[in-house]
Amino acid sequence: MIDKGKKMSDKLSVLKDYFGHDSFRDGQEQIVDALLDGRDALCIMPTGAGKSMCYQIPALLFDGVTIVVSPLISLMKDQVGSLVQSGVPAAYINSSLSYPQFLRVLSNTEHGKYKIIYVAPERLLTDGFLDTCKKIKISMVAVDEAHCVSQWGQDFRPSYLKIVSFIKSLENRPIVGAFTATATNDVKEDIKKILRLENPFEITTGFDRPNLFFGVIKSSSKDEKLIDLIRERGDRSGIVYCATRKNVESVCELLCDNGFWATRYHAGLDEYERRKNQEDFVFDRKNIMVATNAFGMGIDKSNVTYVIHYNMPKNIESYYQEAGRAGRDGGEADCILLYSPKDVRLNRFMIENSEGNDELTIEENEQIRERDFERLKHMTFYSTTNDCLRGFILRYFGGDKKAYCGKCSNCLSVHKLVDVTIDAQKIMSCIARTGQRYGKTVICDVLKGSKSEKILKAELNSQSTYGIMKEVTARHIFGTIDFLAEKEYISADNETEALKLLPKSRDVLFGRERLVMKKVENSEKVVKTHRPEVPVDADLLDALKALRKSIASKKSVPAYVIFSDATLTDMCKKCPETPDEMLEVSGVGRTKLEKFGKEFLEVIAKFR
Repeated sequence: MIDKGKKMSDKLSVLKDYFGHDSFRDGQEQIVDALLDGRDALCIMPTGAGKSMCYQIPALLFDGVTIVVSPLISLMKDQVGSLVQSGVPAAYINSSLSYPQFLRVLSNTEHGKYKIIYVAPERLLTDGFLDTCKKIKISMVAVDEAHCVSQWGQDFRPSYLKIVSFIKSLENRPIVGAFTATATNDVKEDIKKILRLENPFEITTGFDRPNLFFGVIKSSSKDEKLIDLIRERGDRSGIVYCATRKNVESVCELLCDNGFWATRYHAGLDEYERRKNQEDFVFDRKNIMVATNAFGMGIDKSNVTYVIHYNMPKNIESYYQEAGRAGRDGGEADCILLYSPKDVRLNRFMIENSEGNDELTIEENEQIRERDFERLKHMTFYSTTNDCLRGFILRYFGGDKKAYCGKCSNCLSVHKLVDVTIDAQKIMSCIARTGQRYGKTVICDVLKGSKSEKILKAELNSQSTYGIMKEVTARHIFGTIDFLAEKEYISADNETEALKLLPKSRDVLFGRERLVMKKVENSEKVVKTHRPEVPVDADLLDALKALRKSIASKKSVPAYVIFSDATLTDMCKKCPETPDEMLEVSGVGRTKLEKFGKEFLEVIAKFR
């Protein structure tokens, strides 16, 4: 616990000297204060909002060592590399260390050489690490990606359950902070209960990322759209997410064949290739990463300016976390989803055939599967809605209910309001008269008057609703069905996908309610042409990036560890002439000024 008289000046000094910022972002200061006051904390902050700084700053002010539990090797390397360059004594312990390296970290820890140690959850209860922890003062345990502790979270990891046993093994209980980007109310309650947080300070800073543009393109020709999107974004750094390893391979090959510098990442590659490909991307040797969701948790690469989902993910939590890897430095960035109805079927197949968790009961695994189906429904609604995309995401997480953000493909598109009451009545009537036993493809076929073998064999051509919408396009019928499902007039059964009427449908069927649907007409064009522009001297920015790359290469660290793109952009705007003026640049602290300031000032002087 820190003396309150010193807390204000100390935390601001650490923020500026080590991280180069003059003020805290939304929520950061309250979290820092709570931890410095000795309180546990549960913090829900969107990807890119600066969660790590919330525990790094107190860690530097506490007397003892802070243990950060982190799920991935790549995250630890990134975080520790950035901390060391900023002058923070830090290390990590995970399976990538050789035994001599592991012993060296333990020895350095016992001799007080580190303030922050990142640890994989699997290593917490190993004898060597536990013995060392009992010899030192541990002031705080920070649990990153804390949703992994909950079986109701989208990334449950049984190894996270070891955290409580580790804390109990310590002579004195440290402060415990839990941090995550995505957590429903159930997951938040699970985190508090499982980690045994004591009267925690709780904060949810809001899920909005104003610097991100959200777009959805509904297309059956994804390859062509993907190439167009990436070509328009030039040599900028981006991630393309695919649902399967097979798609990763084919998409990466497609991009390479079209002249792009792309690499790949999925669990089917051997460890050496995964590490090499990730480093090629992180060190900017390749500017495009094509990957499954196995890539990215905790990746701190700050110059990713777009994330494209080639396939729709299984849930909003995963989508927002993956999309949030764009624009981490606060710069403008694009999050684009290429949607096809086939994605829904693929995700349903993956949920239905998931192996489940061996550490859970059959009933618990079934409950999780049901929740996965419900999450998939909401992800499908996002992909098909004509309403504000940002507002949809924020409502899902219980945040602000934006109706118009002015920064998504739906809000920026030309649209008109269409009365779909009669069409909705026809669709609902067809669902009812066919016994609420069929999915939307069969319902559409009946309404269109299809003569397919399936329709004729089931004698659905004898239904009174057969062919009553034959003049209407299938796309309009599907779109109206999606609209009705999103607005909860109908629903689809998790097991059979059969459409069911919900109570709200009665007022529409009996003419007591009219339905108006927003129809978007040019969202694809908006997405393709939306490219964040940097309003600075392009030649100066290129020169600063070249210098940064040279320094990073000599130090064998990623370029953004030296300075982020946002910091270089701010240098271009402010064009500092002296070291004191350089300290006014966002992201330049005293440690980095001493290390790199002179060289960057010299480059800026040449352009002045």
